[in-house]
Amino acid sequence: MITIISGTNRKDAATHIFAQYYFELMKNITEEEVQYLSLEMVSSTALHNAMYSADHQDNTVTHLQDQFIIPATKIVILSPEYNGSYPGIVKLFIDACSIREYKKSFSGKKIGLIGIASGRAGNLRGLDHLSDIFQHMGSTIYPNKLPISSIGGILNEDKKIEHEGSQKALEAHARGFLAF
Repeated sequence: MITIISGTNRKDAATHIFAQYYFELMKNITEEEVQYLSLEMVSSTALHNAMYSADHQDNTVTHLQDQFIIPATKIVILSPEYNGSYPGIVKLFIDACSIREYKKSFSGKKIGLIGIASGRAGNLRGLDHLSDIFQHMGSTIYPNKLPISSIGGILNEDKKIEHEGSQKALEAHARGFLAF
């Protein structure tokens, strides 16, 4: 199973558009099961001091981990650039999932990374930070990290991806990740 994660909990973020596009693309090019997880699904009440105890984790985190993370063999994270890196919700979610079933959550999984940014670098620094974390946890990183930059010029007024170069880059990433 492949899990596609929209790595922000910000409502109406452009990352969700790219993540949903990638999810639909994956569903069309593979017969593997593909699931979509938006970190908007993680309630703010789920992330608190008690999350660092497996016995006191919020049921939301446990459910999301059991449905989207543990059964996945491959995970693709689309992460916006927040302050030169990735959003805090991504780190908190990774931390929460690493408390209960640490090895089953990320060890041995294949991870694909896509950066989303309004600036020029496509969140390359954030993708490197995520790579370091996942490698530390025993994951294997797909070497073709895809930075998508200047997203203002990629989305049309209807918030659709019509930029042919970006569509081709996303498809090439998806096909390469499937073969990885």
